[in-house]
Amino acid sequence: MEFKMKEGGFTTDLEFGELHISGNEEYGFRPYQLLVSSVAVCSGGVLRKVLERMRLDFTDIRVMTEVERNEKEANRVEKIHMHFIITGDLKEEKVEKALEVTRRNCSMVQSVKDSIDITESFEIKA
Repeated sequence: MEFKMKEGGFTTDLEFGELHISGNEEYGFRPYQLLVSSVAVCSGGVLRKVLERMRLDFTDIRVMTEVERNEKEANRVEKIHMHFIITGDLKEEKVEKALEVTRRNCSMVQSVKDSIDITESFEIKA
């Protein structure tokens, strides 16, 4: 990936399109937003695949995030909590098992696991 400086931030061209990144939301996505998005969407995508492989009946997954940052250390991301809202006819035990597999197989969670505290919770909607 190549990043080019622009007014207020940087830009890069990716297969899907141009991505604008900046510490100022007026010029692009903030780096911490991209970090949290990567962890949440990777987890959601892996969870989707795991539930499908388990042949479980679901129609939707939403991921809500809460982020804790440390202002004293460059506003470092210290904790990401992901709350999965899964719509379907599911048993809690199966979802717990699926989340364990997801944790082990999400490349973004594995990349930050020793520096950012990652926690999960879930609810099932019928």
